[in-house]
Amino acid sequence: MNISEGGDNTELNSTINTTPLVDVMLVLLIVFLIAVPVVLKTVPVQLPNVSNIPTQSKPENIVISVDAAGETYWNNVPVTKEDLLANLRAKAPIKPQPEVHIRGDLSSRYEPVGRVVAYCQKAGIVRVGFITSPEHH
Repeated sequence: MNISEGGDNTELNSTINTTPLVDVMLVLLIVFLIAVPVVLKTVPVQLPNVSNIPTQSKPENIVISVDAAGETYWNNVPVTKEDLLANLRAKAPIKPQPEVHIRGDLSSRYEPVGRVVAYCQKAGIVRVGFITSPEHH
């Protein structure tokens, strides 16, 4: 005679009850859906000035300056818009291609500096950088 507890034939249940796990996961999903939009909102702040990273001055680098009046200079020599584009197109096929460093005056308008960047793109210049002065504390 086979005697078991309680008189019934019981089998050991070896499956995992996933109902509590699903409940916890749904609660976490709801919490994240509510919390993520709050975290992603940006606060309007004034961004810091760029830090000055020393550049390596190579003789093949091109320095284009834009003064406060909007005049453009190619390595300290005044140039017209047409000459600037022609000079950039002449330098673009050189291997390795020279870097263009743009020095824009703080009080200059955006248009002349933007024109220099646009001309670099038209000419096919790949490496363009902006020269800044370090922030004084």
